[in-house]
Amino acid sequence: MRTATSSPVPSVMALASGDVAPSLGMTVTVVDIQSDLERAITTYAEQPDRGLLVFPHPRTIANRLLINALAVRQDTPAVYPYRYFADDGGLISYGPDQIDQWRGAAVYLDRILKGEKAAELPVQTPTKYELAINLKAAKAIGLTVPATLLARADEVIE
Repeated sequence: MRTATSSPVPSVMALASGDVAPSLGMTVTVVDIQSDLERAITTYAEQPDRGLLVFPHPRTIANRLLINALAVRQDTPAVYPYRYFADDGGLISYGPDQIDQWRGAAVYLDRILKGEKAAELPVQTPTKYELAINLKAAKAIGLTVPATLLARADEVIE
């Protein structure tokens, strides 16, 4: 199976995906979305056995409706970094719970306003991740989502 990463430049995430892909029997192709996003995804979608892995980037976030529409139009399964991609028509999203992230930021702000030095606060990483599956998108590309995956989802959009 081929997996494309939509990234304006080969990011650390794209490089890490490329390192892991062979152990899963996959190859990674970085799709340059910096110039002509529609042409880049449409050209990639002509390849057999493909899937799209969309990384968080201002360009992918700003163009999520177009990316979602192109993936569905090209019958290309796609995985996105944030839940709102799935809410907006994307197939699957898996990433940090952004509401939980903002709560943590509010706690840090409170601590700073009470006198703690920001440089002395520990770095935090996400602890809560969300899996959202959009069954409308799955149906549109002719994909049956396994029941075991649906059971693990935090949200199933019908």
